[in-house]
Amino acid sequence: MARSLPPLSALRAFEVAARHLSFTRAAEELGMTQAAVSYQIKLLEERVGAPLFLRGRRQVTLTPGGSRFAAECTSSFERLSAAYADLCGSAAGLLAISSVPTFASYWLARHLGSFQLQHPATAVQLTSTRHITDFEREPVDIAIRAGTGHWPGLTAHLLVAVDYAPMLSPSLAARLGGMPASAADLLRFPLVNTTHEWWDLWFSMMGVEQAGSDRRNGPTLGSQDLEAMAAIAGQGVSLLTPFFYAEEVAAGRLVQPFEPLYPIGRGYYLVYPTARRAVPKIRAFRDWMLGHFPTSSHPEAR
Repeated sequence: MARSLPPLSALRAFEVAARHLSFTRAAEELGMTQAAVSYQIKLLEERVGAPLFLRGRRQVTLTPGGSRFAAECTSSFERLSAAYADLCGSAAGLLAISSVPTFASYWLARHLGSFQLQHPATAVQLTSTRHITDFEREPVDIAIRAGTGHWPGLTAHLLVAVDYAPMLSPSLAARLGGMPASAADLLRFPLVNTTHEWWDLWFSMMGVEQAGSDRRNGPTLGSQDLEAMAAIAGQGVSLLTPFFYAEEVAAGRLVQPFEPLYPIGRGYYLVYPTARRAVPKIRAFRDWMLGHFPTSSHPEAR
């Protein structure tokens, strides 16, 4: 059923003037001129077809009908204000983050507690997924994406460049006669995801001729987090971004036998809708993240 309501601006002016019994004080509260308040109330009275105020020389009073209507208006605006505050509080109190699995597992989940300690009133909801967030249709505030950093309508901050190097477990090296002595020596090891071109590019960078070699002897997996798990389990040598695996190296679960990194021109980015850049919870999380990843220390995506 269609609702028959006067303009909200007229109702607001009437409610404030009725509370103060003064057009002048209503104008001060609303940031309007007294003439503008008087006009809005006159507009409302014309819609009603009866006066709502009795206008004297120095003061105004409400008519009986105006008094009844003022009470309902005040009650309604108070309920609306409370509902709006609750909505804003809920929106401000929940920060929904979507992240690609590698970044979520090997960095964000390990450090998110420090953000929570700094912002105890903000509840963080982290989802690890390879799904690309649609900010217009999904209740997500901020995301970590892998790519080149160019997404229309989004602000993107480079966090980590995706540079690759072979990594393996000491247990795998022990089974196969020791750590590889050279890049070419890797050809005797099972390699994870050998069908991907990045292995060819890394070997080429290292000056290794692969003609006649059979490198299709390791598992094929779908993402770096799974490749890292396979390497830790001794299933093969994986091309990984060493930044994420400092703890595994320190604990002796992984080894990076060669220092050179192959840059693939991609990175992990913090992204959010540009139109929402000033939202306090987004700004707080962005500032916290960039405190850990100052963008000036990372090359821009090529």
